[in-house]
Amino acid sequence: MSSMNHVIVLGGLTRDPELRHTGGGQAICKFSLALTDVYKDKSGKEVKSTCYVDIDAWGKLGETIAKHLRKGSQALVQGRLQMEQWDAKDGTKRTKLSLRAFDVQFMGRPSGVIQEKEFEDGYESPSPMGSSSGPQKPRVHTGGKNDEDDEIVPF
Repeated sequence: MSSMNHVIVLGGLTRDPELRHTGGGQAICKFSLALTDVYKDKSGKEVKSTCYVDIDAWGKLGETIAKHLRKGSQALVQGRLQMEQWDAKDGTKRTKLSLRAFDVQFMGRPSGVIQEKEFEDGYESPSPMGSSSGPQKPRVHTGGKNDEDDEIVPF
């Protein structure tokens, strides 16, 4: 039986990314995205529904995210679902579904979050749908078959 575990989400960071390192020196960045869906109910009233997704990014990807994204930043994240399990302080077993990122595209920034000097001249926030004209979206990729082919382009 075959399966597929690939998720793509677009949303805003709910808090600043948190960067830590394992005992072996491996970087891990934890952050959360708010994914808001807007629809109309039967009476025609607009309803907003928000889903919050916890995300882990490892290695260079995590370091780059921690350096360049802040609360409110928009990001398009591709990754795989993973189940985290641990024993709570009260002795109960806990589980949580999260997303392990392997590709992140920075989709822009809220005003005042990142200083303009951090961006190259001529950079414009790309549209979420992308376009063939104008600057390319900043993109970070890890987790491929060939790590040598991974490219980090923070801006």
